[in-house]
Amino acid sequence: MTDEARNVVRDALDQEAQHENLGLYVEVTGTRGAGYTYDLYFSDVTEAPEGAAIGHDNGIDIVVPAASVARLRGSRLEFAAEGGGGLVLVNPNQPTPEEVNPGVPDEILAFGVDGPLGQRATRVLDEDVNPAIASHGGRADLVALDEANKVAYIKLSGGCQGCAMSRLTLSQGIETSLRDALEELTGVIDVTDHASGVNPFYTNE
Repeated sequence: MTDEARNVVRDALDQEAQHENLGLYVEVTGTRGAGYTYDLYFSDVTEAPEGAAIGHDNGIDIVVPAASVARLRGSRLEFAAEGGGGLVLVNPNQPTPEEVNPGVPDEILAFGVDGPLGQRATRVLDEDVNPAIASHGGRADLVALDEANKVAYIKLSGGCQGCAMSRLTLSQGIETSLRDALEELTGVIDVTDHASGVNPFYTNE
Protein backbone atom coordinates (compact mmCIF):
# COMPACT_ATOMS: atom_id res chain seq x y z
CA MET A 1 0.00 0.00 0.00
CA THR A 2 1.13 3.53 -0.67
CA ASP A 3 1.19 5.90 2.30
CA GLU A 4 -2.01 7.63 1.19
CA ALA A 5 -3.84 4.35 0.67
CA ARG A 6 -2.67 3.05 4.04
CA ASN A 7 -4.01 6.18 5.77
CA VAL A 8 -7.40 5.75 4.09
CA VAL A 9 -7.58 2.09 5.09
CA ARG A 10 -6.48 2.87 8.65
CA ASP A 11 -9.09 5.62 9.05
CA ALA A 12 -11.85 3.33 7.74
CA LEU A 13 -10.66 0.43 9.89
CA ASP A 14 -10.64 2.53 13.06
CA GLN A 15 -14.33 3.28 12.55
CA GLU A 16 -15.24 -0.41 12.52
CA ALA A 17 -16.49 -2.16 15.67
CA GLN A 18 -13.85 -4.50 17.15
CA HIS A 19 -11.41 -3.21 14.57
CA GLU A 20 -8.49 -4.77 16.43
CA ASN A 21 -9.65 -8.19 15.13
CA LEU A 22 -10.21 -7.11 11.54
CA GLY A 23 -8.02 -7.27 8.48
CA LEU A 24 -8.32 -5.94 4.96
CA TYR A 25 -9.42 -8.74 2.64
CA VAL A 26 -8.44 -8.30 -1.02
CA GLU A 27 -10.04 -10.72 -3.45
CA VAL A 28 -10.37 -11.21 -7.21
CA THR A 29 -14.08 -11.61 -7.97
CA GLY A 30 -14.06 -12.03 -11.75
CA THR A 31 -13.03 -10.32 -14.97
CA ARG A 32 -14.11 -7.30 -16.91
CA GLY A 33 -12.66 -6.65 -20.33
CA ALA A 34 -8.93 -7.35 -20.18
CA GLY A 35 -8.64 -6.96 -16.41
CA TYR A 36 -9.80 -8.41 -13.12
CA THR A 37 -12.54 -7.13 -10.83
CA TYR A 38 -11.97 -6.96 -7.10
CA ASP A 39 -13.58 -6.80 -3.70
CA LEU A 40 -11.97 -5.06 -0.72
CA TYR A 41 -13.61 -5.47 2.68
CA PHE A 42 -12.92 -5.81 6.40
CA SER A 43 -13.43 -9.14 8.15
CA ASP A 44 -12.09 -11.09 11.13
CA VAL A 45 -8.55 -12.27 10.45
CA THR A 46 -9.07 -15.41 12.54
CA GLU A 47 -11.78 -16.49 10.09
CA ALA A 48 -9.52 -16.34 7.03
CA PRO A 49 -10.22 -19.28 4.67
CA GLU A 50 -7.80 -22.17 4.48
CA GLY A 51 -4.79 -21.43 2.30
CA ALA A 52 -5.22 -17.66 2.45
CA ALA A 53 -2.09 -15.51 2.45
CA ILE A 54 -1.90 -13.14 5.42
CA GLY A 55 0.48 -10.20 5.39
CA HIS A 56 1.11 -7.19 7.59
CA ASP A 57 1.61 -3.57 6.57
CA ASN A 58 2.37 -1.15 9.38
CA GLY A 59 -0.17 -2.62 11.76
CA ILE A 60 -2.76 -3.53 9.12
CA ASP A 61 -3.39 -7.21 8.44
CA ILE A 62 -4.01 -8.01 4.77
CA VAL A 63 -5.73 -11.26 3.81
CA VAL A 64 -5.74 -12.65 0.26
CA PRO A 65 -7.81 -15.83 -0.35
CA ALA A 66 -5.83 -18.69 -1.90
CA ALA A 67 -7.51 -18.44 -5.32
CA SER A 68 -6.49 -14.77 -5.59
CA VAL A 69 -2.86 -15.01 -4.47
CA ALA A 70 -1.25 -15.62 -7.89
CA ARG A 71 -3.62 -13.19 -9.59
CA LEU A 72 -2.67 -10.39 -7.18
CA ARG A 73 1.07 -11.04 -6.88
CA GLY A 74 2.99 -7.79 -7.29
CA SER A 75 -0.13 -5.60 -6.93
CA ARG A 76 -0.14 -2.20 -5.24
CA LEU A 77 -3.03 -0.42 -3.50
CA GLU A 78 -3.04 3.31 -4.23
CA PHE A 79 -5.24 6.28 -3.46
CA ALA A 80 -6.46 8.24 -6.49
CA ALA A 81 -7.68 11.77 -5.78
CA GLU A 82 -9.47 12.12 -9.12
CA GLY A 83 -13.26 11.80 -9.26
CA GLY A 84 -13.81 12.38 -5.57
CA GLY A 85 -11.01 10.06 -4.48
CA GLY A 86 -10.88 6.34 -3.90
CA LEU A 87 -8.68 3.29 -3.55
CA VAL A 88 -7.29 1.81 -6.76
CA LEU A 89 -5.64 -1.60 -7.07
CA VAL A 90 -2.80 -1.52 -9.60
CA ASN A 91 -2.30 -5.11 -10.74
CA PRO A 92 0.45 -6.17 -13.18
CA ASN A 93 -1.37 -9.46 -13.84
CA GLN A 94 -4.03 -10.00 -16.49
CA PRO A 95 -6.67 -12.71 -16.86
CA THR A 96 -5.93 -15.59 -19.19
CA PRO A 97 -8.20 -16.00 -22.24
CA GLU A 98 -9.79 -18.97 -20.47
CA GLU A 99 -10.65 -16.79 -17.45
CA VAL A 100 -12.12 -14.02 -19.58
CA ASN A 101 -14.18 -16.30 -21.80
CA PRO A 102 -14.52 -19.70 -20.17
CA GLY A 103 -15.81 -22.40 -22.48
CA VAL A 104 -15.72 -20.25 -25.64
CA PRO A 105 -14.16 -22.24 -28.52
CA ASP A 106 -10.88 -20.92 -29.92
CA GLU A 107 -12.33 -20.67 -33.42
CA ILE A 108 -14.94 -18.22 -32.12
CA LEU A 109 -12.41 -16.14 -30.19
CA ALA A 110 -10.25 -16.04 -33.33
CA PHE A 111 -12.90 -13.91 -35.04
CA GLY A 112 -12.03 -11.03 -32.70
CA VAL A 113 -13.97 -7.77 -32.38
CA ASP A 114 -11.73 -5.35 -34.27
CA GLY A 115 -13.42 -5.52 -37.68
CA PRO A 116 -15.72 -2.73 -38.89
CA LEU A 117 -18.90 -4.54 -37.83
CA GLY A 118 -17.34 -5.57 -34.51
CA GLN A 119 -16.43 -1.99 -33.70
CA ARG A 120 -19.95 -0.83 -34.50
CA ALA A 121 -21.45 -3.61 -32.35
CA THR A 122 -19.20 -2.70 -29.44
CA ARG A 123 -20.31 0.92 -29.72
CA VAL A 124 -23.99 -0.12 -29.59
CA LEU A 125 -23.37 -2.21 -26.48
CA ASP A 126 -21.40 0.54 -24.72
CA GLU A 127 -23.71 3.41 -25.61
CA ASP A 128 -27.19 1.84 -25.72
CA VAL A 129 -27.34 -1.60 -24.11
CA ASN A 130 -25.09 -1.47 -21.05
CA PRO A 131 -26.45 1.80 -19.61
CA ALA A 132 -29.92 0.20 -19.71
CA ILE A 133 -29.09 -3.15 -18.10
CA ALA A 134 -26.70 -1.61 -15.56
CA SER A 135 -29.76 -0.65 -13.51
CA HIS A 136 -30.02 -4.27 -12.38
CA GLY A 137 -26.28 -4.92 -12.24
CA GLY A 138 -25.89 -6.40 -15.72
CA ARG A 139 -23.41 -6.01 -18.52
CA ALA A 140 -23.02 -7.36 -22.06
CA ASP A 141 -19.69 -7.64 -23.85
CA LEU A 142 -18.87 -8.59 -27.42
CA VAL A 143 -16.59 -11.65 -27.30
CA ALA A 144 -16.22 -12.10 -31.06
CA LEU A 145 -17.88 -11.15 -34.30
CA ASP A 146 -17.82 -13.37 -37.37
CA GLU A 147 -17.53 -10.68 -40.05
CA ALA A 148 -18.04 -13.23 -42.84
CA ASN A 149 -21.33 -14.63 -41.54
CA LYS A 150 -22.33 -11.47 -39.64
CA VAL A 151 -22.85 -13.29 -36.30
CA ALA A 152 -22.18 -11.61 -32.94
CA TYR A 153 -21.10 -13.62 -29.88
CA ILE A 154 -22.14 -11.96 -26.63
CA LYS A 155 -21.17 -12.71 -23.02
CA LEU A 156 -23.35 -11.46 -20.17
CA SER A 157 -21.98 -10.70 -16.72
CA GLY A 158 -23.00 -9.15 -13.45
CA GLY A 159 -26.71 -9.43 -12.70
CA CYS A 160 -27.37 -11.00 -16.11
CA GLN A 161 -25.10 -14.01 -15.56
CA GLY A 162 -27.09 -16.90 -14.18
CA CYS A 163 -30.27 -14.83 -14.16
CA ALA A 164 -33.48 -16.64 -15.14
CA MET A 165 -34.43 -13.65 -17.28
CA SER A 166 -31.12 -13.53 -19.18
CA ARG A 167 -32.54 -15.33 -22.24
CA LEU A 168 -35.35 -12.76 -22.44
CA THR A 169 -32.87 -9.92 -21.91
CA LEU A 170 -30.75 -11.20 -24.79
CA SER A 171 -33.55 -11.93 -27.28
CA GLN A 172 -35.80 -8.93 -26.64
CA GLY A 173 -33.27 -6.36 -25.50
CA ILE A 174 -29.70 -6.86 -26.63
CA GLU A 175 -30.41 -8.68 -29.89
CA THR A 176 -33.11 -6.20 -30.86
CA SER A 177 -30.81 -3.25 -30.18
CA LEU A 178 -27.98 -4.77 -32.20
CA ARG A 179 -30.21 -5.75 -35.13
CA ASP A 180 -31.85 -2.32 -35.23
CA ALA A 181 -28.48 -0.60 -35.38
CA LEU A 182 -26.73 -3.18 -37.58
CA GLU A 183 -29.13 -4.28 -40.31
CA GLU A 184 -26.61 -6.69 -41.84
CA LEU A 185 -26.32 -8.70 -38.61
CA THR A 186 -27.73 -12.23 -39.09
CA GLY A 187 -27.45 -13.65 -35.57
CA VAL A 188 -26.61 -13.02 -31.92
CA ILE A 189 -25.30 -15.95 -29.85
CA ASP A 190 -25.07 -15.96 -26.05
CA VAL A 191 -21.82 -17.67 -24.96
CA THR A 192 -22.24 -16.89 -21.24
CA ASP A 193 -21.47 -19.64 -18.75
CA HIS A 194 -24.74 -19.18 -16.86
CA ALA A 195 -24.19 -22.32 -14.81
CA SER A 196 -21.39 -20.62 -12.88
CA GLY A 197 -23.26 -17.38 -12.30
CA VAL A 198 -25.23 -16.81 -9.13
CA ASN A 199 -26.29 -13.27 -9.93
CA PRO A 200 -22.80 -11.82 -9.27
CA PHE A 201 -23.48 -8.09 -9.04
CA TYR A 202 -21.60 -5.89 -11.48
CA THR A 203 -20.79 -2.25 -10.85
CA ASN A 204 -19.00 0.21 -13.10
CA GLU A 205 -17.73 2.36 -10.25
